[in-house]
Amino acid sequence: MAAVTALRSSCRTAGRLVCVHHVRSCSSIRFIKSKYVCVFDKSAFKFSHQQRLFRTSAVSCGQIVQFKLSDIGEGITEVTVKEWYIKEGDSVSQFDSICEVQSDKASVTITSRYDGIIRKLHYNLDEIAYVGKPLVDIEIDASKGVASEDVVETPAMSHEEHTHQEIKGHKTLATPAVRRLAMENNIKLSEVVGTGKDNRILKEDILNYLAKQTGAILPPSPKAEIIPPLPKSETVPAAPKDKAHRIPVPVSRPMVFSGKDKTEPITGFHKAMVKTMSAALKIPHFGYCDEIDLTQLVQLREELKPLAQLRGIKLSFMPFFIKAASLGLLQYPILNASLDESCQNVTYKASHNIGVAMDTEQGLIVPNVKNVQVCSVFEIASELNRLQALGSAGQLGTNDLTGGTFTLSNIGTIGGTYAKPVILPPEVAIGALGKIQVLPRFNGKGEVFKAQIMNVSWSADHRIIDGATMARFSNLWKSYLENPASMLLDLK
Repeated sequence: MAAVTALRSSCRTAGRLVCVHHVRSCSSIRFIKSKYVCVFDKSAFKFSHQQRLFRTSAVSCGQIVQFKLSDIGEGITEVTVKEWYIKEGDSVSQFDSICEVQSDKASVTITSRYDGIIRKLHYNLDEIAYVGKPLVDIEIDASKGVASEDVVETPAMSHEEHTHQEIKGHKTLATPAVRRLAMENNIKLSEVVGTGKDNRILKEDILNYLAKQTGAILPPSPKAEIIPPLPKSETVPAAPKDKAHRIPVPVSRPMVFSGKDKTEPITGFHKAMVKTMSAALKIPHFGYCDEIDLTQLVQLREELKPLAQLRGIKLSFMPFFIKAASLGLLQYPILNASLDESCQNVTYKASHNIGVAMDTEQGLIVPNVKNVQVCSVFEIASELNRLQALGSAGQLGTNDLTGGTFTLSNIGTIGGTYAKPVILPPEVAIGALGKIQVLPRFNGKGEVFKAQIMNVSWSADHRIIDGATMARFSNLWKSYLENPASMLLDLK
């Protein structure tokens, strides 16, 4: 009897070893780590349960990596998650958009570093994400090497749980060659405006974007064909706008009276404003105001507007203001400078990166047009159109919002004639433009005529700029705008 019992025990042990060996050698199964190999008891190997065992023990052949929020520069340590472009279970490829985050300086689109499947989102909308902390978990092919610190030791998922869905949300269209070109030049595709079909980003778009950042002058694209304006008989006259009778309309927002005080944290661009204006209090400001007769410029813009529209660009007065300021800065470079914290050194900036204050739903933002000194009025208008489109969508990048050397604030688009603008450190001067008004003025013969008048208010850092310098710069800027043909003598 004892011999029979021993024989049965040895048979069961042998059967267990055979089964485990069969599971390990099965070509359709791969274990992520040896510690996840299940230990089966003897009841699991009964004949009636063998089919269920081999059918349900198949596991995923991927491994989970944590995609961490990398340093996005400018000393930013935390951001707010504004929008997810993916969800758990979606498939992603390299350079696909993961989410949009907003810091106190800019909105940034985060793209994937891996090809795989999203397994976990670590943050909800409007939550604070921290640099260096996991943003999402992505399951990738185990055969592809990844950094060991990114691997998450998570029990494998069954093959039936894998889903492949299209990414919903914004997805940048570009060929691999274009993506590589952007990556080699450290350019974010989300900041480049595509001119191809369905807004696809082309090689020329990357090169033009790079030229604007570096100040290089590229040969014109063969596609940039200038179309002559239509005959006057074919143009449709625009309806006259009476700005004098424009009535302000209150913002239609639902009014909720709870009877209780509400406290909320200062975030995003408002947080940046707190820091910037606190630093601006250390600067001794002085102001200078003047009025500009824009009668000739108004006529010139009306003539050029149809030409710009045929090229797909909206032409406002701001490109002329910006270009005239750049021509003035060439004569008075101290206004395009910066002062170090110890007030011992002045740095004269070679590039004229002129900022334009914009009022958006996210708050006041000041993107800047790079290298205005080498740009034409049309190129400035094109860049302003791009910045305004991105600003309205809340998609301005860090590069668009940093590096400014001089600022103009067009408060006149909302209302008002005078302002007291506050300097944006480390800049040393800023101008505020009032609204354009039709007012009576006298000409040289003492005759009254109708003039298009705009007021300008300048603020400057009185530590390194005196009133005479500011006045001379303003007079030169004024002369360019009152006689726009004179700008042709100094344009480069």
